[in-house]
Amino acid sequence: MKTVLHCAIATILAGGLLSAGAQATPVSWDDIANDDKTPGDVLSYGFGLKAQRFSPLDRINTKNVGSLQPVWSFSFGGEKQRGQEAQALVHDGKIYVTASYSRLFALDARTGKQLWSYEHRLPDDIRPCCDVVNRGAAIYGNKIYFGTLDARVVALDKDTGKVVWNKKFGDHKVGYTMTGAPTLVKEKNGRVLLIHGSSGDEFGVLGYLFARDPETGDEVWARPLVEGHVGRLDGKDSTPTGDPKAPSWPDDPSRPTGKSESWSQGGGAPWQSASYDPETNTIVIGAGNPAPWNGNLRTPPGGNQHDYDSLFTSGQAYVDATTGELKGFYQHTPNDTWDFSGNNEIVLFDFRKDGKTIKAGAHADRNGFFFVTDVDKLATGAGYPNKPTALLAAYPFVDGITWAKGFDLKTGRPIENAGQRPVQPKEGEQKGPQIFVSPPFLGGKNWNPMSYSPRTGLFYIAANHWGMDYWAEHLAYNPGSAYLGMGFRIKRLHDDHVGILRALDPQTGRIAWEKKEVYPLWSGTLATAGDLVVTGTSDGYVKIFDANNGDELWKFQTGSGIISIPITWELDGEQYIGLASGYGGAVPLWGGDMAELTRTVTQGGSYWVFKLPRR
Repeated sequence: MKTVLHCAIATILAGGLLSAGAQATPVSWDDIANDDKTPGDVLSYGFGLKAQRFSPLDRINTKNVGSLQPVWSFSFGGEKQRGQEAQALVHDGKIYVTASYSRLFALDARTGKQLWSYEHRLPDDIRPCCDVVNRGAAIYGNKIYFGTLDARVVALDKDTGKVVWNKKFGDHKVGYTMTGAPTLVKEKNGRVLLIHGSSGDEFGVLGYLFARDPETGDEVWARPLVEGHVGRLDGKDSTPTGDPKAPSWPDDPSRPTGKSESWSQGGGAPWQSASYDPETNTIVIGAGNPAPWNGNLRTPPGGNQHDYDSLFTSGQAYVDATTGELKGFYQHTPNDTWDFSGNNEIVLFDFRKDGKTIKAGAHADRNGFFFVTDVDKLATGAGYPNKPTALLAAYPFVDGITWAKGFDLKTGRPIENAGQRPVQPKEGEQKGPQIFVSPPFLGGKNWNPMSYSPRTGLFYIAANHWGMDYWAEHLAYNPGSAYLGMGFRIKRLHDDHVGILRALDPQTGRIAWEKKEVYPLWSGTLATAGDLVVTGTSDGYVKIFDANNGDELWKFQTGSGIISIPITWELDGEQYIGLASGYGGAVPLWGGDMAELTRTVTQGGSYWVFKLPRR
């Protein structure tokens, strides 16, 4: 008989505890707020509240990066050698890195020695859609926090790995899970809150954004991101999200709620990590795709899909950090029927328009367009939803987009091409007519975060050129089963490459430079003041480029595909670069022809660290 344990096991290795007399330094809010300015630590997912993934370090630069050498590597061990998508944190000479299957390791940053490890005891009936990945942790005070595949958030003592608290937020049996890194914010009343979302759109969950007390794990507020569902504040019902009548979703008089099945299981999960604007007390986060994927099933019979936007999905949400109220929203893909989602990071930066500097959000969406939005206007409700003043620019950042010609800046809406929304199968038929769509549901860019360099003014985007054969299918909701209503097969657009690393100017949409990769790109990018761009490739290379012109300056083979996020930090007067290696993620699971292309990539699970040789 199988026994499912909802507690977890923390393993403290001999010699891993603090030495006698050593003092653990807690992480303060000021430390987190200044993360982008203090290169001795990496304390947040995205290198600061703006999520720019830019480091002011320049000890490693275009002139000397060719001498970079590996310092150490650490194996995550066991049979769990796949799907390493994490960004690590660094504090007090220790690296904290999550790994697949809901694990977390503390390592000595100088030597790679394991200090402690935590392995969450997962039940057999978890429902991760896109591999057993975890993208990172958050750190505050004396605790480190991360999410698990059975829909829990766990707080550990950062110095010992012992469990402090463990909170369940959803039923993993029906598809709730957590893969993104939590975010810490300090709201206007002075409370520090732990922010996290849920995952599971592909199983028809109802997406929620949560705020918790970081000391106890108790829920402070919860905000659903499907229109008409009611949020919570301090343990009580608060307000509905948007219009309580939910006009952007179809009615169904035969149901007790009067709303459609799709509204009840509507998706919108904010499964990536948030940015935070303390000036307006606003959490900025992407909202996931509506469920099911099939837009015909979110439209009344005989209705027009363009009349039902499926708010508040596939867009960027602006949430009051104190109350959890939805303050503003911009939708990238109204009534998204292609699983373009909207979870990719929103990077906060200064945008110049008409001689003025505007606080803006940059977002490279799975739908193939790069959006620039006005953060202040969205944070004060002016862009709720899709007001024309909120969208500042929208550029294609990949080639071959078929579903839309572009975006109307006056309305904020896409200019769709006809024939790109799959037609529902006729009665008696299993599937509808097949069409070709680009980008595919895996996106022009997926979850893997881009970086921004204030020095060059460019965004560095690890993107892909591919498309999909696509068709509609019949569907009914079944708890714990995939809730798609679409069939697909991913295909390449070009013979010589799938991956395309691009440097984009947000002022003009101009591609400053690009580098092609045979395999899909699924790693994040890092920019530094040394004018470097660091990323990884699916065939196992760490690669470093000149941020100004794209020249490849250095590469190193790690032995497995890289789908993680690089970081850099300073220790003992030296600059280090680190990232995880271990192939997996959505491409080999869902990738069609791309899965066949990447079949030769060996699995792995390790963390690699590099620095310049001592003089």
